[in-house]
Amino acid sequence: MVKNIVFDFGQVLIQFVPYDIASAYVWDEADRRLLEQVVFDRKYWDRQDAGKITNDEMIASVCADLPAHLHKVAADIVHTWIYHIPPISGMEELLVELRGRGKKLYLLSNIGKTFIEKKDEFPILSHFDGCVFSADVGYIKPSKEIFEYLCKTYDLDPAECVFIDDLCANVEAAKAFGLNALQFFGDAEELKSRLLPLLTN
Repeated sequence: MVKNIVFDFGQVLIQFVPYDIASAYVWDEADRRLLEQVVFDRKYWDRQDAGKITNDEMIASVCADLPAHLHKVAADIVHTWIYHIPPISGMEELLVELRGRGKKLYLLSNIGKTFIEKKDEFPILSHFDGCVFSADVGYIKPSKEIFEYLCKTYDLDPAECVFIDDLCANVEAAKAFGLNALQFFGDAEELKSRLLPLLTN
């Protein structure tokens, strides 16, 4: 029986779109594209998510690949991008419905310290019974270790969980670990149509 629903954060509960975030800081199209490419390069964000690079270290590396007029903008993005991640329509309502059905909710996110330090500013997190953030624990999805950490920390039986993520690699890793798992394709109602039948088994 499914008792627990485990959600990813970015691109599941909120929109994380580098071009849109960059657009909140600059108007020039060439600058937007350059910031999207350089500031959001996974070689930096993966290390941030794993807790292996500080904001200052990331800014120094990013600025080395940007023209001088974008250095301050890049620093601003690194420090304040979390304020430009709008919610995905219908997902908070789904969280409320699941809690109403007596399900426990957990968050499992690859995310860095910038967000973690300000997580209390995000009311949507109040719906969760527990959260695991990669930069806090030193593991990132799709590693087996982060699923082990989640289940050990909250005493979860993988067979009693459904994990939801937008990335196929993370979904497959969750399945390999023993969790039920669904890939999210951006539509809350479509996800609900696949999720709810699992809760009655």
